[in-house]
Amino acid sequence: MTASTLTPKKHISAQDSAAAFSSKMRTIALVVVALAFVMDLLDSTIVNIAIPSIQSNLGASYAAIQWLVAGYSLAFAILLVTGGRMGDVFGYKKIFMIGVGGFTLASLLSGLAPNPGLLIAARLFQGSMAALMVPQVISLMQVMYKPSERGAINGLFGALGGLAASLGPVVGGLLIKANVFNLDWRPIFLINVPVGIFGLVMAAKYLPDGKSTHPLRLDLRGTAILMVALVLLIFPLIEGRELGWPIWAFLMIIASIPVFVVFALWQIKKERLDGSPLVLPSLFKNRSFTVGLTVNMVFEAAMLGFFLTFGLLLQIGLGFSPIHAAITSLPTAIGIAVTMATLGEKVIPKMGRNALGLGSIVMAIGLSITMLVAHHYGLNVHSWQFILGLVIVGVGMGMIFGALFAAVLNGVDPKHAGSASGILNAAQQVGGAVGIALIGVIFFGQLNHSAAHSFAAIEPAFRQQLSAQHITGAGQDGLVATTRDCFIDRSHEKDSSVVPTSCVHVTPHSPATKQILSTVTSSARQANTTNFNNAFRWSIIYELCLLALTFSLTLFLPRKFKAEAYTEA
Repeated sequence: MTASTLTPKKHISAQDSAAAFSSKMRTIALVVVALAFVMDLLDSTIVNIAIPSIQSNLGASYAAIQWLVAGYSLAFAILLVTGGRMGDVFGYKKIFMIGVGGFTLASLLSGLAPNPGLLIAARLFQGSMAALMVPQVISLMQVMYKPSERGAINGLFGALGGLAASLGPVVGGLLIKANVFNLDWRPIFLINVPVGIFGLVMAAKYLPDGKSTHPLRLDLRGTAILMVALVLLIFPLIEGRELGWPIWAFLMIIASIPVFVVFALWQIKKERLDGSPLVLPSLFKNRSFTVGLTVNMVFEAAMLGFFLTFGLLLQIGLGFSPIHAAITSLPTAIGIAVTMATLGEKVIPKMGRNALGLGSIVMAIGLSITMLVAHHYGLNVHSWQFILGLVIVGVGMGMIFGALFAAVLNGVDPKHAGSASGILNAAQQVGGAVGIALIGVIFFGQLNHSAAHSFAAIEPAFRQQLSAQHITGAGQDGLVATTRDCFIDRSHEKDSSVVPTSCVHVTPHSPATKQILSTVTSSARQANTTNFNNAFRWSIIYELCLLALTFSLTLFLPRKFKAEAYTEA
């Protein structure tokens, strides 16, 4: 039996259609939307691990690589709220299927792209289709399950979000290492094609038909204003650091504020005119929704900031290969999975806001342990030494993810599920963009600022090794000076593929060249690890501050997320 045969299609709401579902059909429908949810999250992180392969295979410039990563997020963010409202207006199932179909096509185009330009265009298309697909996931979840059941489902999707984000690089690393049919990086996109086709077939058969429970119109003017505001905010955050924070980046960010104000005023007027604003102002009268969104944004900034800086520490600071770095990060996903398996269904929903507060504390402990391990062992660290800290980080994340969706959607009427889920996902993207921009300023700023100090820390050992090779006096001073200049100039480069002029003639020409080169290389690696550890330490301090803010904000949430609250207007 299919969803469409349960009730007449004419004038039916998604809630009425879903109400006739059997338990088995609801479970199948949940698996379908969860598959799309995970597919999007994997694709937003999986590409990071493939950057070196794409650069060498397509001859992509560093700027092109930046757009390859950022373009998806930008297109996704600016269309998310609109995608959520389109589900309310045209039907959740219909928009979901359009999104899945477009996402699948975009994945095929990405996997077949012959040059960087077409790959970037395909990624932009992919992000825009994800913006149609993802909001319907939460909307369908809201209409398919009763208020008493939504706590566990919210926790499940929160956990899936954390697992997908942390497993993306692992999956990408394994696919690239396998080099399926000698396709190099392309399978990271092509794998979505069969998954997407399966999702389309299952969605057509098992998802509930129908729209929101009250008639709505699409707010085209509001959509345009919001898109302008988000572009003004997110574009400079993505591009600012790479371009040296030009004045126009700050002007764009400042200009976004009055545009957001104009959007808010228009939404109030639109609700008065026909009751169909893109973002319902009444949603923000719900304290749990407003505070929950803020908690979501702050936590997203902390989480993505950690994944970014820890990945950079492993691959560039410690010299791990992509697959080695991905496997080293795996305990985080294990911590999330174990937490959700043992606590997610019954314990976390009963904890209410305490799950968020305790999760913040546990995650902070895990981050501190990870930082101390990296600092203590330096270049000699082994992957297994990170396990304890990363598992604790995962446990904290699991507790937060398990309660986060429930906190935000607590008190949201299901008829406004599309709008609320669009806002929730957009808030995550904005929080992530802001968080990555700020962590970039701190992390890369410290790499630049502390490069000379990091080299000075290893200089005595460097000189001692040179002296053991009978290089003294002016010869030693010259070699140390040229190595120092090369190291500092490399630390200041935004593009890691660029070789500064000062690095061209570091190695002297002599019979002992190979031995000297080995000494120079090992000393430079030690200085690099010291420098990255210092930057990582400051980034962890920043993330601990964000977690402290997350903990503080949870105190303004209701103590419990009652099932009855889901039915309140």
